[in-house]
Amino acid sequence: MGKITLPASLTENLSPEQQKIASRVQFTFFQKSTFFQDKNMTLNSPILGSSLANLSIKNLREGVEFTLRNKQPVVGNYVASCVFWDFDENGGSGGWNPNGCHVKNSSTENETTCSCDHLTSFAVLLDISRQGLTDRLQATILTYITFIGCGVSSIFLSVTLLTYLAFDKIRRDIPSKILVHLCFALLFLNLVFLLDSWLALYTNAVGLCISTGFFLHYFLLVSFTWMGLEALHMYLAIVKVFNNYMTRYMLKFSLAGWGIPLIVVIIVIAVNKDNYGLVSYGHFSDGSTDDFCWLTNDTAFYVSVVAYFCIIFVSNLTMFVVVMVHLRRIKRQNPHNNQNRSRLQDLRSIAGLTFLLGLTWAFAFFAWEPVNLAFMYLFSILNSLQGFFIFVFHCAMKENVRKQWRMYLCCGRLRLAENSEWSRTATQSKNNKKSSILTALSSNSGTNSAPRSSVSSNESVPSRGIGSPIDDSQIMTGEVNNDVVLNEINSQLSSRLRSV
Repeated sequence: MGKITLPASLTENLSPEQQKIASRVQFTFFQKSTFFQDKNMTLNSPILGSSLANLSIKNLREGVEFTLRNKQPVVGNYVASCVFWDFDENGGSGGWNPNGCHVKNSSTENETTCSCDHLTSFAVLLDISRQGLTDRLQATILTYITFIGCGVSSIFLSVTLLTYLAFDKIRRDIPSKILVHLCFALLFLNLVFLLDSWLALYTNAVGLCISTGFFLHYFLLVSFTWMGLEALHMYLAIVKVFNNYMTRYMLKFSLAGWGIPLIVVIIVIAVNKDNYGLVSYGHFSDGSTDDFCWLTNDTAFYVSVVAYFCIIFVSNLTMFVVVMVHLRRIKRQNPHNNQNRSRLQDLRSIAGLTFLLGLTWAFAFFAWEPVNLAFMYLFSILNSLQGFFIFVFHCAMKENVRKQWRMYLCCGRLRLAENSEWSRTATQSKNNKKSSILTALSSNSGTNSAPRSSVSSNESVPSRGIGSPIDDSQIMTGEVNNDVVLNEINSQLSSRLRSV
């Protein structure tokens, strides 16, 4: 008449005290539905239940599968649905709830196999069609990719943040400070997203779902905004250099990065609090759906997410192209200064910027039939792993970060002494209150003392650490290097000094 399969992960979310009493599973079987009356549902099978020491088992990583024999064969246009008894339905009197449960493909006319779980792909955050997938197998694969990617990204974003917060010497320049803010935004986005699919199971906690959708929307917009600020600073540092200096640079960036998204989400929820709530994605052939706490109103979604992202993306792409063209022109004009820079380094810089500026999010625009599935895979893989790629390109592959690791985290032959030449140079730069750009200029161009003093005495020119996110060689130390950004800054400042 029926069978049930419990997953191996059944007790992994229980506390140690609960696991001690979880020694016996009790099964109940009802051939009649006398005790389970719900006028909205017509049952076509017996009722099979299980309990574990009267404990509440929720948010399982693997689904509970059960098979029940149908009272009447499911033929023709009839579609079977899998439900569970929810004591909170119908005002607390109880009722059948289909959320998180679906019919498996192994079902036949005479019996139905169900699995209760919850599936959510990262692509729903920017799903332009708002339709989701209809193939449950593909949705399951994308869900695993998403949760693994978000988990991996959360770990490596945490490592990146700990590194930059622990070592003061590598976060003095503006790009490093912006990177810290972006990592915080992406970390919160990943964590809220991972919790969202579980919180969506509490269908009666309307306020909880609204809050979850609100914060998910906020951290998504914050992430977009800091990607845009990354591109803006790169443009100002490389193309404009010091032409457009702003006072309290990072304060203004911080207010924009965290404040603008807050204004947007407050407007959305002020217009109608029901703009956030439970959304059903992926109307599968078995009649089930995936539920997710997100923006329920299509207009709010297209205006506050799609349009917002389009503005950021177009701006980032434009500034990215302008900077690349600018650097390419400099490289041609000064070929002798770029002999040590290989094509592999250039490709690494471009790849690092692609993830840093969020250009991979544009795959959502191409997720339409007949290439919808392919681009959903690309979108889910690249964007759920964005935090991991940021760690690789902007933390692990940066020479000054690796040296800090070696000085303070390694031992034995791998340890780098704090009194090494690199450490002494970095320490000297900490005490230098004058512009680091001028230090680099004097080292490379041999400017005479008169004009140098006239500019050095200008205290309004700050030591902003104009370092570029394109390369890990910074202008903080005043060392001679072949970075194309340094060459451009030197040439522009030299022309200024000549005019003085």
